[in-house]
Amino acid sequence: MTKRRILVLVRDGHVPPLTLKGISDAEMDPWKAEFDVCETLRRLGHEVLPLGVYDDLAPIRNALQEFEPDITFMLLEEFHGVVTYDFAVISYLELMQQPYTGCNPRGLLLSKDKALSKKVLAYHRIPTPRFAVFPFGRKTHRPKKLSFPLFVKSVIEDASFGIAQASIVHTDEALAERVAFLHDKTKDDVIAEQYIEGRELYVGVVGNTRLTTFPAWEMDFGKMPDDVAKIATRTVKFNRKYQEKNNITTREADDLDPVTKDRISKICKRVYRALSMSGYARMDLRMTAAGGIYVIEANANPNIEYGEDFSESAEVAGITYEALLQRIVNLGLSYKAAWMAT
Repeated sequence: MTKRRILVLVRDGHVPPLTLKGISDAEMDPWKAEFDVCETLRRLGHEVLPLGVYDDLAPIRNALQEFEPDITFMLLEEFHGVVTYDFAVISYLELMQQPYTGCNPRGLLLSKDKALSKKVLAYHRIPTPRFAVFPFGRKTHRPKKLSFPLFVKSVIEDASFGIAQASIVHTDEALAERVAFLHDKTKDDVIAEQYIEGRELYVGVVGNTRLTTFPAWEMDFGKMPDDVAKIATRTVKFNRKYQEKNNITTREADDLDPVTKDRISKICKRVYRALSMSGYARMDLRMTAAGGIYVIEANANPNIEYGEDFSESAEVAGITYEALLQRIVNLGLSYKAAWMAT
């Protein structure tokens, strides 16, 4: 294996230390993924330089000129606090003729915009819930094609931002109230989609042209009350006390028959290609009791922290964490960006 110089872009303030000695789990939480990636790449023999970035491209340019990395590992999820600007950072790397890990600019742009991505999926006849977009600053009028219940969320925010039990609405009044709440909270458009009752599945995909899918992972809602919607709210995803209280876990969906597994894999690959994605991604799905599969979201550059869903599903597929990161690096080095043709 060739040893590489790897620049790792992280959020400002999330540059991990060289050791965890004397650091508690709570202190480590904000930058555990960054530590896992940097530490593992170093163990693989690579020379690693983590760089914190917030609102200035100059440090990136300086690092490219002075460190001369073979590749940049993209862990930055926003720029200037705007989550949709990660594609602009990748575009800058392409302009600088710098190889990088993860998704290309077009795939990032398409997948981050939930409304735009759903339009693309609908064009390709990939099953996704019916939806409507409610632009910021306008009154809420529900189209007749949308029937209740509806799932209301931000068009661009991720990590379950703004998602709670109140996100599931059953009346026009509740819809208008939730849309207004998110308009005020995000200052951006809001999307409402048909709520799909069923199992919550996550599927990892890796590759540029030849794609591999990992075993489907499932959110197990444990002992959550029957009268609440089984959705991945921000509390369900990140509140450890709530998770422990209700026995909420994620695990392999190991009861799927071979035909269903194959169908899920093919749908996820179709989504990946339709949205022009590369590197690696996670597909969020809902599967009904009747076996219907609906694509909820496509997430480029998902969390690859050790022990999280993506890396755990790779492990079940026989790919160690070290091998997973090395594959991501190799995919970045082999991706054919436009500048390579000139």
